[in-house]
Amino acid sequence: MHNLTLTQSIAGLRNGQFSSRELSEALLARIAEHNPSLNAFITVTAERALASADHADQQRVAGNAGPLCGVPIAHKDIFCTRDVRTSAGSKMLDNFVPPYSATAVERLEQAGAISLGKANMDEFAMGSSNETSYYGAVQNPWARDSVAGGSSGGSAAAVAARLVAGATATDTGGSIRQPAALCGITGLKPTYGRISRWGMIAYASSLDQAGPMARSAEDCALLLREMAGHDQLDSTSAEIAVPDYCGELNQRKDLSDLKIGVPSQYFGAGLDDGVATAVREALAVYESLGATLVEIELPNSALAIPAYYVIAPAEASANLSRFDGVRYGYRCADPKDLEDLYRRSRSEGFGDEVKRRIMIGSYALSAGYYDAYYRKAQQVRQLIKQDYDAAFNQCDLIAGPTTPNTAWAIGEKSSDPVSMYLEDIYTIATNLAGLPGLSLPCGFAQGKPVGLQLTGRHFDESTLLQAAHHYQLNSDWHQRGPEEFCQ
Repeated sequence: MHNLTLTQSIAGLRNGQFSSRELSEALLARIAEHNPSLNAFITVTAERALASADHADQQRVAGNAGPLCGVPIAHKDIFCTRDVRTSAGSKMLDNFVPPYSATAVERLEQAGAISLGKANMDEFAMGSSNETSYYGAVQNPWARDSVAGGSSGGSAAAVAARLVAGATATDTGGSIRQPAALCGITGLKPTYGRISRWGMIAYASSLDQAGPMARSAEDCALLLREMAGHDQLDSTSAEIAVPDYCGELNQRKDLSDLKIGVPSQYFGAGLDDGVATAVREALAVYESLGATLVEIELPNSALAIPAYYVIAPAEASANLSRFDGVRYGYRCADPKDLEDLYRRSRSEGFGDEVKRRIMIGSYALSAGYYDAYYRKAQQVRQLIKQDYDAAFNQCDLIAGPTTPNTAWAIGEKSSDPVSMYLEDIYTIATNLAGLPGLSLPCGFAQGKPVGLQLTGRHFDESTLLQAAHHYQLNSDWHQRGPEEFCQ
């Protein structure tokens, strides 16, 4: 059962081939076997999951099954889950058990999905390798000595290792698409505002967006359909109707009406030759399916990383100010006074990368530097958005590599933050512009997965999913898995 996709699992449950309890028990047994080394989960909720599975089986018998009734998934540990520890990968929240669930979590529960636990992640979603987690690095199922990507590395590894068929994740600068690429799965970052951020622990509020990870575009469409929609608890969630993503997957008979833009900036220095070859071959498949490739320019794309690493840390410095040792979360032992409480709680509770970004953000917002850094970065952000607006006058989607390299060795880039930041060079601009982006597996380089990134117009996730689905109907990269975990 562990090799079933989300779609296949739903079909098996509906047809009575197995029960939700049987499916959940099988996956929980695999988690117990593999997670001690893989480290994809921070918290496993076996007893709670089996109780939910029994309830799902009863609902199905009674004819009250929701669209995801009885299907086990995982939630990134940045989503608040009622009565289940939510740590955001940090010592600061190691003991935090929220009394409520995030809207995205609630909507999936209402659809009948079962949570098997909380997936590992970079601390407060700050990282590109899942090495900044207080709970240790996640191993890449394809190469156990390599990173799984970040910050949603636990979700990506859990799906790739067939521990779950689907998982929730978040993307602030590539944190869904980059680990999806490195782990050989499909990951979708929707348009900013498509999914409610309520109950999702904030990193950078103008950039954070929740989304699904699964093996295929078809499975991502299933999850997105249930997660998306306006939420009155989140003022940034869009009041725009949610399409039937699943029903629209096969709306196009072919891709003859699709124009795909290919930016020259995505194929320059710094791109691994093997990655470039796999991406070019994927683009050739799109041409064979009738799509037209159009050369486009995104002239300000090189400015995305410096702009992002001013804006995101600035917002993080404000968002993380609430973690002070007073209200909830980690509190230092025996503080001498209030200042000592603040100072030690924060210095002991946050990891190095989080402290680095808080300091960068506080500096960028400080008197005398706001105009020089933060305001300038926001102006650059507008230029990047304008580049995309101009590009979409020529094409329907933009395609290129998701990452410049395949998964690197654990520890290889830990002492060089800038080198790590550059691994997000192709993903960050999408967040700055608030656009939807999807990564799908398109081959291998040096024996490790390569991801193809597709970027679409605002709120046009349907076209992204259709294009990805057509590619996956004509390739089998998404069906391949690490031999160790597929047996």
